[in-house]
Amino acid sequence: MASWVLKAMDLACQKAQRTLFEGVSFSVPEGSWLHIEGANGCGKSSLLRILCGLSPAASGQVLWPESAQNPTPRSISRPDRSVLHYIGHALGLKHDLSACDNLCLDAQVSGLPLSRDQALQALAAQGLQSRAHLPVRVLSQGQRQGVALARLRTSPARLWVLDEPLVGLDAQATATARALLQSHVDAGGALVMTSHHDVQLQGPGARFHLGGGAVAA
Repeated sequence: MASWVLKAMDLACQKAQRTLFEGVSFSVPEGSWLHIEGANGCGKSSLLRILCGLSPAASGQVLWPESAQNPTPRSISRPDRSVLHYIGHALGLKHDLSACDNLCLDAQVSGLPLSRDQALQALAAQGLQSRAHLPVRVLSQGQRQGVALARLRTSPARLWVLDEPLVGLDAQATATARALLQSHVDAGGALVMTSHHDVQLQGPGARFHLGGGAVAA
């Protein structure tokens, strides 16, 4: 039986003295995906930030592996980038740097090895080879999303947590992104995401309707 790489235990979230959700519990095994669904404003993005250790929960607990070298799940303040890679709405890109420089800087800040050739290969795989040396500020929303997704191709993390990874992508870029997510799961990785699109992933997985619990896919 596959071991899990993330466990949420009775999580609750409050904003401005309003409870967005409570009693949220699930585990995400290796080689599986979890699609978090729900109406706008129900707390999907807030839940992802709690899962990544970026925001505190009002109550409950999240367990992650401590590191790639120590995979025993435990309660820690925040997992490192060898364990978890998060992409939120803001994408975390430096708009005055090129797409290639963004990938290299992101790896450097995370203490991960990445050559410029590897960064260029990751961007080419996203169909952005002709945009690799342009400042991110001149790219379209979909192209910026592609730059953020290219970082996943250079990440050692077993767990990807992605907030609307397909937003702004055209048909070809959407197909490329879906193939990337599927290959990660097929290779034994784990994926937690929100999306208003049907991501159409295969293999073990579930949809979790925030406010309604988990439903097998």
